[in-house]
Order: sequence, then C-alpha cells, then structure tokens
Amino acid sequence: ILRLNELIEDYAPNFRAYLDENPDVEKMITTDEGNIYSFPFIRGDDFLMVFKGPMIRNDWLEKLDLEVPSTIDEWEEVMTTIKENDPNGNGEQDEIPLLLELADIKDYGAFASAWGISPWFYNDNGTVKFGSIEPEFKEFLTTMSRWYELGLLDQDFAAIDSKLRDAKVTSEQLGALYSYTGSGIGKFTGLMEDENPDFQLHATPHPSLNPGEKASLGQIDHPYNGTVAAAVSGSADNPEEIVKWLDYAYSDEGHMLFNFGIEGVSYEMIDGYPTYSEEIMDNPEGLPVTQAMGKYMRASYDGPFVQDRRYMEQYAELPQQKDAIETWAESAENNIKMPPITMTAEENEEYASIMSDLETYYDEMVTRFIMAEEPVEGGFEDFVATLEGMGIQRAIELQQHALDRYNAR
Repeated sequence: ILRLNELIEDYAPNFRAYLDENPDVEKMITTDEGNIYSFPFIRGDDFLMVFKGPMIRNDWLEKLDLEVPSTIDEWEEVMTTIKENDPNGNGEQDEIPLLLELADIKDYGAFASAWGISPWFYNDNGTVKFGSIEPEFKEFLTTMSRWYELGLLDQDFAAIDSKLRDAKVTSEQLGALYSYTGSGIGKFTGLMEDENPDFQLHATPHPSLNPGEKASLGQIDHPYNGTVAAAVSGSADNPEEIVKWLDYAYSDEGHMLFNFGIEGVSYEMIDGYPTYSEEIMDNPEGLPVTQAMGKYMRASYDGPFVQDRRYMEQYAELPQQKDAIETWAESAENNIKMPPITMTAEENEEYASIMSDLETYYDEMVTRFIMAEEPVEGGFEDFVATLEGMGIQRAIELQQHALDRYNAR
C-alpha cells in the first residue's frame, strides 16, 4: 500500500483540513516514522465513543424496592436479593443475577476496574502495566469466586455465546449483563415489547469500591481505533484519482451522504437538523433501523468517513439508550486506557509469540479461579509466577516502547 502524505497534501484538501483541526486524530493515524497510509473511520464526537456497559432489569429493582447499584458491595446486596426472591414471578428461584463474560473483563475491565486497574495492559501515567499481575486483580478474583459460589454469577459464563445469552434474557432469567446500547438495550426492549410490557433494561454506572468514586475504566473507543480504514494499493494506476475520491467523504457534501443518505428519501432537513425519514425509522418493508440505514448510508456501520453524532441521537431512539451513554461515560475515569499504539514488525512478531500461549493459559486460569476450581489464595501467586515465566514482563516492555514512541509523535 502507498504512503499517502504527499498525495493527501496535493489531492485531499477536505481530509487535510480535518487533520489540521484535529491533531489528536492525525497523531493516531500516523506511524512512528511520520507516515500516513490510510483514510480512517473516525468517531466524530465523544457521544459516539461509548456504546457498551453494565445494565440491569430495572423492573426487577422496582419490584424488590431496590436502588440501582453503583458499588461492588451494593451489587452484591442487589444480586443476593434477586437470587433469594422471585422477581420474574414464575414461582421458582431460577433467576441468574449477573452474567460477566471473560472478554468483557479483559477488554473493558468489567467490574475489575472498580479496583483501579485494567486486567489487561493499561497506561499508568506513561508507564505500561499488566493489571492481572497486580494485587488488586487478586482481590477482584476473590470477589468473583465468592459470587460464583453464591450463585450470583451465571454458572455458564465460561461457555456463553450470543444465542444462549439472548435466550436467558428473553426467558426472563437474567437480571444483569454487560452489553450494548443497540444490540443490548434496544434489541431486548424490542423483543420483549409484546411478551412483557413491563420489561425494563436500564444502564447502571460502572461499579466502584466506594460511594462517590468512579471506576478506572469502562468501554470507550478512540476517535480512530486502528481497525477500519481505506488504503491505496501500490499497484494502483491512478492513485491521485483514488485519493480525490476518498477525500470526498470528508467534505461537507460527502459527510451528509455517508451519515444521512439522500435528502428527500432517507432524511429531511428540519430546522437545520438532518432528520431520518420514515424510510429509515419506520421502514415500510419492515426492515430494522440498521438495515434500512444500510441501504443509503454508512453511519450505522463504518468506513472511511467521520461519523456524525446526530446519527446516534436518532439511532439510539429509546430514552434509556441515551441515558446509558451518559451513565457509562460519567461513571468511568478512562485515564488509563492505552492509546492506539503500533509496534515494529520485529516487536509484533516477538509480542505475538509471547501472547499466543500466554493468553490461552490466562483465559483458562482466570476461569478456573472464578469457578473455584483453583483457589485464589496461593494459586494467584503461582499464576503470576507462570505469567512471568511465559514472558509477560517482556510483553510489557514491548508495549512500553510502542507507547513511548506514540507519545513522542
């Protein structure tokens, strides 16, 4: 693929203007050597960067006269009450208070961030750390193991898939989970609308240890997360024309097309606001909003353009979806999140060699700790020693080198 620096300067005035106005984004898309190789997908507003977090059956809380939990102790109290009562009203104590998936624990620090860490690699004021070898992670595992033994955690958490998770929600078994504004709150509210009109799935704050504190980390994306972009092939006959074409998406006209589609068909300008039409929001063919959008625009997917906040303001049409974004954003500090660093080819090869076996061992042992198949006391120290022997400190060093270069860009 082609280095695009000069082509952008000469043939992409709209994209160049955006980068000049947003130097933080330019830093994210530039390599350590100062090269730009792609036109990126950019989330154009903080409102678009938070879309996943903890949520709970609010109708169950109301039925049991419980407040929304915000600390680890409050969560344990609420889950115990759910477990010991019958909020789904079927005459059985078959409720599953909470589902936590291992991927959420690793990626977003789900519940673990209450202890001030991320279980995976995180940025502690410029120093890379791996949270799962820190003492705080032992405390987290001790709590999760106790919750599992008490039946507060889903006993199937290690083998869960989307089909089983959805079935547990729609069969009124699951009280709380970690999920998305759209495919979580939006989807389940729609699925349960006729089945149970009282069904309410509301966001909760990322839990902390003490009242009034914030979790150290929640799900939050970077404006550019390094995963979606368009590059130009080194064998292209007309790279200048390709760059001009890609630049169109970052123009005012292209921005409207990619985010809202065709005026008069997929949206109308109402008081200066691009408002999706019935073709999108109440599709005559019965298409869900996302699929209706997909006929006309890229906003609900991705691509080389800047996503517009006004798309999400309408896509997250339920009040509880909008509340979720604010609740999750406000309840996590997110100062420890790693930026989108890049390693050299040699570093990447060494890092992948270390982490492939290490991650397999990690997933197995964390699952065993939570399921009480391995005692946390005593076993955690052996776990850390094994990670050390598998090269976790070298992996931290490689991450540190990449972070230092990123900060020096």
